[in-house]
Amino acid sequence: MTAYPAILGALALILVYLGSIAPTGSWGIVAAAGLLPGLAVISAGMKAGLLCWAGVSILAFLLVPDKLCVLLFGALFGLYPMVKSLIEGLRRGPLGYLLKLAFFNAAFTLIYLTMAGAVASSLPEVLGRSVWVLYGAANVVFLLYDYGFSRLIAVYIARVQRAAHGKAGT
Repeated sequence: MTAYPAILGALALILVYLGSIAPTGSWGIVAAAGLLPGLAVISAGMKAGLLCWAGVSILAFLLVPDKLCVLLFGALFGLYPMVKSLIEGLRRGPLGYLLKLAFFNAAFTLIYLTMAGAVASSLPEVLGRSVWVLYGAANVVFLLYDYGFSRLIAVYIARVQRAAHGKAGT
């Protein structure tokens, strides 16, 4: 079971690198890379997800030229699957959304304060005019990302893992 998180980590690293060289869509590509540690959590547990995230973060820092993409993965999208798993394990409904938004806003603020110029240049001009508009739009997009992530997890569990367990039992 060690090989699967390592393969997911390699795919995540490739996506972070592609995000750094893509002319547009780097945030989306890095967000997609962040889904892969989540698959490691589902398949092999929290420790595997954390190791996947840490390994990709370190290697991306060394290999990926665009450090904004590295920071997006390391501080937000790559770490979020483990945070999501812990928060959803609490089964607290609306409090869970508040905790997720608190994590997102803390990570987004870290990214913004660390690389404000890179963040502003990577987003549409309308978002760069007001910090309040930027944070409002970012929170809405994050909630949509979380919803989509939950739906992908449900599909993964229902189809991929069931198929893998079904073949293993035959």
